[in-house]
Amino acid sequence: MARLRLAICQIDTVVGDLWGNAARVLDALSSAESAGAEVAVFPELAVTGYPPEDLLERPAFVADNLAALEHVAARSGSCAAVVGHVARRPDGRLVNAATLCRDGSVVASYAKRLLPNYGVFDEQRWFVPGEGPPELVEVTGVPTALSVCEDIWLDGGPVHAQAEAGARLVLSLNASPYSIGRQGERLEVVRRRAVATGCVVAYANQVGGQDELVFDGGSLVVDPTGSLVASAPLFEEAVLVADVELPDVELPGRLPRPPSPASRPGPTPGRVQLPSPGRVRSEDTRVAAAVGDGLARALPPSLPPVVTGVAATLDADAEVYRALVVGTADYLGKNGFRDAVVGLSGGIDSSLVATVAVDALGADHVHGVTMPSRYSSAGSVDDARALSENLGIACATVPIEAVHVALADTLAPVLHGVPTGLTDENLQSRIRGVLLMAMSNANGWIVLTTGNKSEMATGYSTLYGDSAGGFAVIKDVPKTLVYRLCRYRNRVAGRPLVPETVLDKAPSAELRPDQRDADSLPPYDVLDPVLAGYVERDRSAEDLVAAGFDRDVVEQVVRLVDRAEYKRRQTPPGVRVTTKAFGKDRRMPITNRYGAASRGQTGGGAAVGARSGEPEAEAPGA
Repeated sequence: MARLRLAICQIDTVVGDLWGNAARVLDALSSAESAGAEVAVFPELAVTGYPPEDLLERPAFVADNLAALEHVAARSGSCAAVVGHVARRPDGRLVNAATLCRDGSVVASYAKRLLPNYGVFDEQRWFVPGEGPPELVEVTGVPTALSVCEDIWLDGGPVHAQAEAGARLVLSLNASPYSIGRQGERLEVVRRRAVATGCVVAYANQVGGQDELVFDGGSLVVDPTGSLVASAPLFEEAVLVADVELPDVELPGRLPRPPSPASRPGPTPGRVQLPSPGRVRSEDTRVAAAVGDGLARALPPSLPPVVTGVAATLDADAEVYRALVVGTADYLGKNGFRDAVVGLSGGIDSSLVATVAVDALGADHVHGVTMPSRYSSAGSVDDARALSENLGIACATVPIEAVHVALADTLAPVLHGVPTGLTDENLQSRIRGVLLMAMSNANGWIVLTTGNKSEMATGYSTLYGDSAGGFAVIKDVPKTLVYRLCRYRNRVAGRPLVPETVLDKAPSAELRPDQRDADSLPPYDVLDPVLAGYVERDRSAEDLVAAGFDRDVVEQVVRLVDRAEYKRRQTPPGVRVTTKAFGKDRRMPITNRYGAASRGQTGGGAAVGARSGEPEAEAPGA
């Protein structure tokens, strides 16, 4: 049996930070070499960060990415490094590539065959698929297949062809974003592929936040029996080291053994254009010199820890909570924000957002503001203060009554009286949005909005009010899950960080006397399953009714969801945790009458698309 020590380098890259990413790769490679690894595998597009999106339209970006790869290749040693990057074919088109570097040279490259174009993925917009027969590379005498992300997901796909060509080891580079239950799906796919091909499969996944996406890591090594040999922790950088055993095999005749470093050739011409090792710069690997745009990033002083064995699993609530923390920390950190401000209403949503923010940034960098109105209950103000004390954050109190009166009086001449009803309710929410944005401008704090997915879906929010801000932490978290996450965090703390009074009281926007969310929406335990069916699983109203949901509820929810599309287009990005989030995942036209026609034909509810008589729903971020 051949024995091989491999390392999976699960790192957090930054899109566009080419030289910082290259330095991060080299740091992790150094740790792998120190651990005695013979090959180190990095995530998909580790050089560029994932997804680089329309940066790929810029020729200079592609050229600089190749220069950064060259920098990595020239510094590689006896431990081979398999690195993801962008390559250009001779015809000028781009491929999503994995390149093996060793002893200062590029040895071989592979272009991704299957390009996902669904959900959050748009790879066919930028890349063309790799072509040609399966080619293998030698790693310490083992015929090895390079593979990139989607290629491993298809039964009978590229990995099977590589195994038929003689591969005994598959090194799979991935940028697979988190959603609830995704890690279990990955493990099942990798197990199925390992058993079907008779190969050891090393699955390297990215970790960290990138705009709405959060990558959870959880890299895997699975043997040909389907047994999990090793796994990396979720939501943490790590260098996972594992020893694997592979059957002794003769290398196929067309697979050359590696020449000595002195005579090893450069890349095979005529396939993809890769850098020539002769043009390498001599920058220090910790802080790269300015290239292209003149910017360089000093990397964090700590290296990813070296880990072995099988990492502990997380339950569903722990996974989601960690995703929110990592997504928030990385969005703020990678975009230069150190501090955040949160409007605290004393409600469950703002309580969860503030708690996540403290875990992401530290209490000293989170600033609470309570903005009571004439309708705010004493209990809500007390709950906001209690939460702030429990979290150890400062909380300012800025009453809005004087501003409310002034604006109402200013509007009275054009409204033929002071604002009433929904106009007055939303006016209060917009006052709070203005105050928060003023604090953001004055202090450089980012405003974290507090709306949840149930509210985003139904339009239960105020444009330029509670929806105003820089990052929407829980925009993909349904209301019922908000409660679970607060209770989860309290269990972890061993005390009620989120006060029990917040968990127990009925949700309310507190914009008019005795207001309750249930006055405008179905109860959340009824609403959220309907939303999951309509928004995440694309079920029609008739499908949902046939599944047992009340017709009146379904028609109300569908109408609200469809009419709120224009609002959702104007909300900030937020962490994606479900299988279909608003934004990259779900792209519906604002002007849309499909639902009206289809329901009219089946005896359904009112037309969808017209807005006459439909008021804007309200919510101050309770």
